[in-house]
Amino acid sequence: MDNTSNLQTQVSVKEDKYVEVESEELNQLVKSLPKQKGWRSRHLYLYQDFWVASSVFSAVISFQQHFQAQNTDIIITGLPKSGNTWLKALIYSIVNRKKFSIDKSPLNTAKSHDLVQSLEDTLYFDNKNPNLSTIEPPRMFSTHLPFLSLPESIKATQCRVVYVCRNPFDNFISLWHFVRPATRSEDSKPLSLEEAFDMFCGGVSSYGPFWDHMLGFWNESLKNPQKILFLMYEDMKIDIKLQMKKLAEFLGLPFDEDEEKMKRNKGSLMKYQFSVALRI
Repeated sequence: MDNTSNLQTQVSVKEDKYVEVESEELNQLVKSLPKQKGWRSRHLYLYQDFWVASSVFSAVISFQQHFQAQNTDIIITGLPKSGNTWLKALIYSIVNRKKFSIDKSPLNTAKSHDLVQSLEDTLYFDNKNPNLSTIEPPRMFSTHLPFLSLPESIKATQCRVVYVCRNPFDNFISLWHFVRPATRSEDSKPLSLEEAFDMFCGGVSSYGPFWDHMLGFWNESLKNPQKILFLMYEDMKIDIKLQMKKLAEFLGLPFDEDEEKMKRNKGSLMKYQFSVALRI
């Protein structure tokens, strides 16, 4: 393999000119995969039994190859539009509740996506092998990859994984409204509701099929509840305080007696943390 194979280039893969590849090996892999019309990107590729958007395919490969999990890491995951943004805010609030005063919390001015960055959509998208070792623990990251396709270091270490699942109908509607304003390319139109529904039910959506993705994490959470916490978006809506308490205990950061008293008395700190998380 010559030296140019290590350079990131834009190449044409059949008619798809939007896949970024780093080597001829990756180029051949992309060419060999089944593909479907994408929701937002030009195409979706069937890779390791899940669908990957052409726009992030190279980043997914880099994430799988290079990411090294640490025992203290917290990995937030779920299908797109299933409550990931909300879950990021909740976990960030729990982890940093004693670090920042109410008026100095970064959640006042920054989006939770910026505070808890996506591994394949941001970190490995912007840099094929970013240096993440300097981030202060506990490091918090997010990903949409199914369990079986996560890097082995995530499975092998003691890092914690929190998964959020949403009712598939609500998940679909939220996803369709999210991608509808964005065309796939200059010569294509947004997906109609009927077309998107047929694709979703057929398992063809980013990181889908829905049931395979959900069941992968559900089954693993039953096998290893100390490793994976499975949450329902609907449960979070019904009783957010209970879910925050469950999260805190799972993360090894339970609320102490004083915080519980503040919670019962509607103290300012806990009330603030809940209100910040709820408005994300």
